[in-house]
Amino acid sequence: MRQDDLDLRYPEGFLWGCATASFQIEGAHDADGRGESIWDRFSHTPGKVEGGDTGDLACDHYHRFREDVALMKELGLKAYRFSIAWPRIIPDGSGAVNEAGLDFYRELVAELRAAGIVPVATLYHWDLPQPLQERGGWLNRSVCDCFARYARIVFDALGDGVGMWITHNEPWCAAFLGHEKGVHAPGIVDPTMKTALLVAHHLLLSHGMAVREYRSAGLSAPIGIALNMAPFAPAGNSAGDAEAARRAYRAGNDWFAMPVLRGEYPADIAARYQAAGIMPTVGQGDMATIGAGIDFLGINVYFRQLATHDPAAGPIEARVEFGPGSRTSMGWEIYARATRDILISVSAEYPGVDLYVTENGAAFDDRVEYEPDGSPRVHDKDRITFLRDQLCQAHEVFAAGVPFKGYFLWSFMDNFEWAYGYSKRFGIVHVDYESQRRTPKDSALWYRSVMEANGL
Repeated sequence: MRQDDLDLRYPEGFLWGCATASFQIEGAHDADGRGESIWDRFSHTPGKVEGGDTGDLACDHYHRFREDVALMKELGLKAYRFSIAWPRIIPDGSGAVNEAGLDFYRELVAELRAAGIVPVATLYHWDLPQPLQERGGWLNRSVCDCFARYARIVFDALGDGVGMWITHNEPWCAAFLGHEKGVHAPGIVDPTMKTALLVAHHLLLSHGMAVREYRSAGLSAPIGIALNMAPFAPAGNSAGDAEAARRAYRAGNDWFAMPVLRGEYPADIAARYQAAGIMPTVGQGDMATIGAGIDFLGINVYFRQLATHDPAAGPIEARVEFGPGSRTSMGWEIYARATRDILISVSAEYPGVDLYVTENGAAFDDRVEYEPDGSPRVHDKDRITFLRDQLCQAHEVFAAGVPFKGYFLWSFMDNFEWAYGYSKRFGIVHVDYESQRRTPKDSALWYRSVMEANGL
């Protein structure tokens, strides 16, 4: 089917948006009482981030948010997913509240509402206050109490101005990239996974505690969590590879989704971790708290993964890799059915749960070209193809009865891409980091047309 022949309308009321994260765009790392985060410390540690890049300035969104919201309105965004920087609200993580930090987010929410854009707030997108890390970080169970207090302060301050709430973004990444592989802050390396699994449990516990605070605050907007998830397929035709793909899916996806939605860990994977001596201690009442009840599940999806049975590959005995297809500049396989497949899988396992794609997008090596009048343009055809193919395939889930309610493109603008620094560009708006000039790419204009038509 040619692109011109497409007529794939999404359901009425489908929510279209873009997403960002505080540390990746805000800059203003020490402005108005903001404290240090683990990503400030990590990015200032030599050798941790490509090019020695830091988030000190980033996109300077803290000072330019009104300009950015005006651009969002111009591009027709219906919703904007942002995250709140814990160190702006409580600089040391557990002590005095910084009203200037709350005021920034109050103003951002008001600006979005005035522009007709639904504010979608994420409480934690990895920027833990550094003083809490010095007390053990997410390894210290008491940090869950600190998170619950922080959450309640934000709930009370922003109230029903926020249209949707997300507790945590990608706890798998915070746990495993930060505490097994050490490539994310705080940079802890423990190949046994014992540290990462304990951190994961505490992240999930803090999620449940925050949801309970939310319910007690009496707010009415829906609240959920955003999990990075991927479809898994066997690398070969053997029964062993098929079983390895099933185990990898359970360990990568269900390890986080099942506690939140059912109040239990996957028994088969927990048994493997128990046998390996790495299963975290689960306190009395923990699982009931984690499964306190959410209104929707956010899914961040970028690719699929292939699994091979390998007894040497840890307790799960699955070696995981990307497929053989063409790649983005991140080295991730471009697989058009990734969004479709994970939505169908999750809905089949957890029927009746509203699903949002809270991140989906691709990084490419965008080039700025100049028109005869000197104005910049970015012709990012590869990104348009990627997004179009994801949305075309995802449209099939409606016929299967999947409650797919909204889509947030990652990312609104180019930004600090964690350990890759500023070397990778996911945005549909180009950012010149020296001048801070914003230039909508061709993909931004294409996405505007999708939102206007409510489909392709």
